[in-house]
Amino acid sequence: MINVAFVCLGNICRSPMAELIFTQMVKDRELTSSFRITSFGTSDCEEGNPIYPPAKKTLIMHGIPGNHTARHISLKEIINNDYLLVMDSSNLFDMLRLTGGKFGEKIIKLRSFTPNPHDVADPWYTRDFEKAYRDIYEGCECFLEYLLKEKSQMFDYDKRH
Repeated sequence: MINVAFVCLGNICRSPMAELIFTQMVKDRELTSSFRITSFGTSDCEEGNPIYPPAKKTLIMHGIPGNHTARHISLKEIINNDYLLVMDSSNLFDMLRLTGGKFGEKIIKLRSFTPNPHDVADPWYTRDFEKAYRDIYEGCECFLEYLLKEKSQMFDYDKRH
């Protein structure tokens, strides 16, 4: 099983969008038994809050179902995840600060897997939830393709059982 956590600041916009988009991609490929997918915030400022309504509306417009409650990332979650995919440079810095520089090999910007790496702009400030969706979707798609290539033997086993 591959444990993937998406991370942004408050865990109400970008990281829950990524969690739900990636969950749908994995489901569409019949690989749900191969993954545990979650999301977190580097701050506890939104802990307990639902996904931000414009983010949820954008997901619904793209046929992505799901609900979410914001959670603050803990050291336990950092240790227990194979990939901690952050949305931007600020999230990357926050994660490295939270971990004291440990676990850097599994803290990666989501869009690092794309042909055009850049930060996912925060729609909380830009108000452009559609652009955030496109950036996150491409990042998730490229990340999944990376995993399918790098972990192909594991997925072959899962498909047979």
